[in-house]
Amino acid sequence: MSAPQTRSPRRGMCAAVLALEGIVVALSTPVMITLGGVPVGTALAVGLGVAAACLLLAGLLRSEAAYVAGWLLQLAAVGVGVLVPAMFFLGAIFGALWATAYFLGRRIERERAAAYAAYEAGETTEP
Repeated sequence: MSAPQTRSPRRGMCAAVLALEGIVVALSTPVMITLGGVPVGTALAVGLGVAAACLLLAGLLRSEAAYVAGWLLQLAAVGVGVLVPAMFFLGAIFGALWATAYFLGRRIERERAAAYAAYEAGETTEP
């Protein structure tokens, strides 16, 4: 009997973090323009570019390369702080959320695989 196909907890949690991060970065675009005095073209390119990358990457989390890109995107989100200082803080928060989702998701996947392997080997722990 093979293990049933289940959704990856790491993928789900990391995609949720990226989707929320994309929304926050997109909402920082008007802040860049009105409060930061950043030129409109620069603000749109940076804010909406990073936001679009977050949302696109949230759908591409099927390979390890996408997770590496996710780590780089966390650096980009913190880098938006050069234009909007509040993004240093928000980028760090989302970086911490990304790290938590990534490492906790990997741990759940490992433990789930071990439980399926033990079940298939007949090592049930019934009283």
